[in-house]
Amino acid sequence: MPQTDLSLEELQRYTPHLPAPEDLEDFWDATLDEAGERPLDASWTPVDSGLVTVETHDVSFAGFGGSQVRAWLHLPARALRGDGPLPGVVQYQGYNGGRGLPHEHVFWASAGFAHLVVDTRGQGSGWTVGNTGDPVGSTAAQPGFMTRGVLSPQEYYYRRVYTDATRALEVLRGHPEVDGDRVAVTGASQGGGIALAVSALARGVRAVMPDVPFLCDFPRAARIAPGDPYGEIVRYLKAHRDSVDRVFVTLSYFDAAVLGRRSSAPALFSVALMDEICPPSTVFAAYNAYGGPKEITVYPFNDHEGGAAHQQREQLAWLRSRLEVPTARSSAPAGHPAPRVQGA
Repeated sequence: MPQTDLSLEELQRYTPHLPAPEDLEDFWDATLDEAGERPLDASWTPVDSGLVTVETHDVSFAGFGGSQVRAWLHLPARALRGDGPLPGVVQYQGYNGGRGLPHEHVFWASAGFAHLVVDTRGQGSGWTVGNTGDPVGSTAAQPGFMTRGVLSPQEYYYRRVYTDATRALEVLRGHPEVDGDRVAVTGASQGGGIALAVSALARGVRAVMPDVPFLCDFPRAARIAPGDPYGEIVRYLKAHRDSVDRVFVTLSYFDAAVLGRRSSAPALFSVALMDEICPPSTVFAAYNAYGGPKEITVYPFNDHEGGAAHQQREQLAWLRSRLEVPTARSSAPAGHPAPRVQGA
């Protein structure tokens, strides 16, 4: 897969003009205030995953509009825990993935963290299974999720998804065995974009790890990504020729490159320079605009799989370091730190 986007030097300078809607803050404050009026109604039911080093609980909680959202909570087995509450990681899923089976996604629990693996409503019938529906309807849309309700920020699908995701963070921070001041958010692809949004919208995020993030710089992504999921937007606009401006206004409320300017938690990004699903320029649009301290790991010869296990290793070392520092947030350094290029 050849490199078809900007050079690394150009990517480091790439700062597109992505204006934030004037009412962006009011929109999200109202959305989350409305959600906060409903109790979380979180429940935790132990399940037998067959694993002996990890304890798993089937989790449900009230998301956007009170709809039930499902997750797994993985904890290190009691015999393997130290004293005191656990640090936590909330993991969001890639496009059309779900929380999976009880024995999947146990990396962070195996490393000593409380690990909440959250469904994305309506998804989970692609590469891993999910168990959360989306009871909210939509105007005419392309197959997939990208254009559901896309003519209005109030009706857009990702308004529900981002709200669910912030509620999931509250669920883990409030668990009696978790140190609510030491919780990170992470995810790959769509999960990375959701994690960035949560870092901007929610309180109490200590660190964020967006891995080859999706949902960034929608205007460029729709124009240069050769396939789906961004292709869903392209096909929609081919049919709805008179809705281009309206669609991109809606998307600006959910663009992780726009929202991330409001974030202050330390962040570890990753990007793959041959990525055709999330073009690297869209990832750097979010990274260069991100409001908090930040680092990025670059994989020059990888497509959307990114760093995979190599990036997990980077994340584990980085997060252990970040969660040992005092809870006071540090100021963003001047400029952008040099990216770590794997294999250079």
